[in-house]
Amino acid sequence: MYLRQSNQKRADGSVLSHLQIAENVWDPVKKRSRVRIVYNCGRSDDPKSAERLRRLARSILKRCSPEELLASDPALRLVDTWPYGDVYVLEHLWRRVGLPELIAEQVDGRHFEFSVERALFAMVANRCCAPSSKLYCHEQWLAEDVRIERCESLELHHLYRAMDFLEAHKEAVEEGLYFRIADLLNLDVELMFYDTTSLHFEVDEEDSGVGEDERVRGSQAAGAKTYRALRKRGKSKNGRGDVPQVVVGLAVTREGFPVRHWVFPGNTVDVTTVAKVKEELKGWRLNRCVFVGDAGMVSSDNLHALARGGGRYIVCMPVHRGGEVDTEVVSRPGRYREVAGNLQVKEVVVGQGERRRRYVVCFNPREGERQRRHRTEVLAELEAELATLRAGSGVGHGKRACELRASGRYGKYLRVSSTGRLAIDRAKVKAVERLDGKFVVHGNDDTLSAEDLALGYKQLQRVEQAWRQLKSALRLRPVHHRAPHRIHAHIALTVIALLLERIAEHECADTWRNIRDDLKRIQLAQLIGPNGTLWQVTEPRPSAINRLKSLRIKPPGTILKLG
Repeated sequence: MYLRQSNQKRADGSVLSHLQIAENVWDPVKKRSRVRIVYNCGRSDDPKSAERLRRLARSILKRCSPEELLASDPALRLVDTWPYGDVYVLEHLWRRVGLPELIAEQVDGRHFEFSVERALFAMVANRCCAPSSKLYCHEQWLAEDVRIERCESLELHHLYRAMDFLEAHKEAVEEGLYFRIADLLNLDVELMFYDTTSLHFEVDEEDSGVGEDERVRGSQAAGAKTYRALRKRGKSKNGRGDVPQVVVGLAVTREGFPVRHWVFPGNTVDVTTVAKVKEELKGWRLNRCVFVGDAGMVSSDNLHALARGGGRYIVCMPVHRGGEVDTEVVSRPGRYREVAGNLQVKEVVVGQGERRRRYVVCFNPREGERQRRHRTEVLAELEAELATLRAGSGVGHGKRACELRASGRYGKYLRVSSTGRLAIDRAKVKAVERLDGKFVVHGNDDTLSAEDLALGYKQLQRVEQAWRQLKSALRLRPVHHRAPHRIHAHIALTVIALLLERIAEHECADTWRNIRDDLKRIQLAQLIGPNGTLWQVTEPRPSAINRLKSLRIKPPGTILKLG
């Protein structure tokens, strides 16, 4: 079967040309082949005929893989294939949340010799698909591993300038994103979860001084910014207190969508970040926002700051020996009410009138049993260690004794006897036993029940999940930057990537890793033939089609570019 052109000469000398789909069939009577017309496509100079042929060609190519095209037409040559489905979906999500429009608003008539929006999308997509340094992203990923529309001409310095642009307008972009996704996804923003983590650098020297960011001014941003030295040594949350770090704060919704992030110097204490976070979120005109934080955020000043202006909060209270929570809350008798299979709650009110303080003691029986078994094992090991010391030289302050006292595993159970020997402190053991499986939540919103306070705090794990995703899948570190504004921009790009992944996970009810693996099976192939270059997208498999349906995204067209 082939496309046939027949010419008809008219009386006035003009020639009419018609296009026909024909095939050669064997005539057994005449013992020869003959032409059979399958379909008349119309005149060759009629635009409608050409359009009908294009639709027919697209429908045929949709059923043909690049390998089949090559086998059927030796004139075609396959140049290369690339994963396409994951980048295609990220492009649609990028546009769905309105990032091109937000970036265009901030560009505000300034003229760049490259597309800032395309450069930012390329770096965000790289975080989601194959996280790497900006240099590798430009030299390998964009050049060899993927094909992204209108990113062919991007240079390395374009990526860096786009990062500077994003840092200069980060607050406006985040605020615009928040209002767009809140409306788009109908998010519940009454509870806002906040936590911090540390991000270490593989360097020895801390940053010093306060520097002015000349690069932001050079990229025509709205004025230069002044940054405090970021990379400082502080209390590390991942065991790397030997190297400089920065502290990153993140606010997420109940569903785990990142709302806003903050970057603090590495020597910042968690409790000192709360006032800034509360003040900046207040400017977003949230109707009713309950701040949820862990024990690291609790101080009297922070609680006053959170409550100021009618603010609401839910925090987990640290249990200090001899403090109010220890003596008046945990020790108070009362019956627990079961909230879930592994959570029981008991409400305790301390004080009277407007100064009363409302606490909820939460008890997890499974966790309590786990902690009891663990402590039994630790005490058995400690007994054996102490027996070894007693059987030794008898010196109470030997090297091993000092190691035991300094140990985070054993030290909290030890005391020094009047003879200078180490012994297990049974009072300390009993004090720890009282807290097995328990934590105390404090809140100032009387409209929330004890169950609401407990479950609200339990959902703080959404932030922990976000940290895991940022550090593992999106590879927030290692950070290949030293300038403060570039560190800020790198973290901002990763948080935007997390937002796109969370939208995909929310729609598909699955992890981004599984979604991405299904989508990568949609390939983009480049074919070259006598008539030019053909870019063809392979037919999506059923698993990829299901992902696209869940995301409410149409499958990509079969032919992307022909020329």
